Amino acid sequence: MKKLFDELSYKVSKTTTKQYSTSFSLGILALSPKIRNPIYAIYGYVRLADEIVDSFHGFDKQKLLSRFRQETTLALEEKISLNPILQSFQETVHKYQIDFQLIDQFLRSMEMDLHKIDYDSDLYKEYILGSAEVVGLMCLQIFVEGDKEAFERLKPFAMTLGSAFQKVNFLRDMKDDYFVLGRTYFPNVDISDFDNEVKSNIEKEIESEFREALEGIKKLPRSSRFGVYLAYRYYVSLFNKIKKTSANNIINQRIRISNSRKISIMMGCYVEYKLSI
Repeated sequence: MKKLFDELSYKVSKTTTKQYSTSFSLGILALSPKIRNPIYAIYGYVRLADEIVDSFHGFDKQKLLSRFRQETTLALEEKISLNPILQSFQETVHKYQIDFQLIDQFLRSMEMDLHKIDYDSDLYKEYILGSAEVVGLMCLQIFVEGDKEAFERLKPFAMTLGSAFQKVNFLRDMKDDYFVLGRTYFPNVDISDFDNEVKSNIEKEIESEFREALEGIKKLPRSSRFGVYLAYRYYVSLFNKIKKTSANNIINQRIRISNSRKISIMMGCYVEYKLSI
């Protein structure tokens, strides 16, 4: 029965999420059960594309990503895929009427990662739009469950939260991005001249986005509000640790939050959530 394959497909996406991200896995557990599987499907799809461009060294990444795009298109057109992650993703896209343009924009940013690019402000914004903001919009379409008015009202906040998350990722991953993958995302920033002043300017931008995004989280449906708030708190905790780390150390080590600390945040977050949202 196809139902069995569909169940397996969502399980594969869930396992992928748990394997790659403790933070998002715990955040998804805080969502209403009825929307967990679709969010696992979104994360599994995004993670698979990320792995192609970030991890599959020694293989033809361009060919793999091009094939992934083709297989995505076929899955969406035919409403079926033998790839479990693509299967759960296409089911989710059709059920929640996720705009195909969001998927295209995401894949374009993944394609940008295959080339050495000197990012200016416009390319930086384009990359963040595709790699993070549209992912937030895909999730938002699930959170509002087809309410177009709510989607349009919350859209700017979802994009801002995705942008803040991505910029924190850029700071966290500067060492590997630069020394392993040869990437520098921040526009007009020379890593050899990356100092505390440059770092501080980036952090002010992120702080502003976090403040704005929190206002949007407060307006989310109850079914998703706590889960998104929990993910927000994880990233704020990571960001605070980054702020306490010197520019020199940022480019020489990857900043992490331990799993025990993540669980501690989750345990303390519910009371904080009740009081602040």
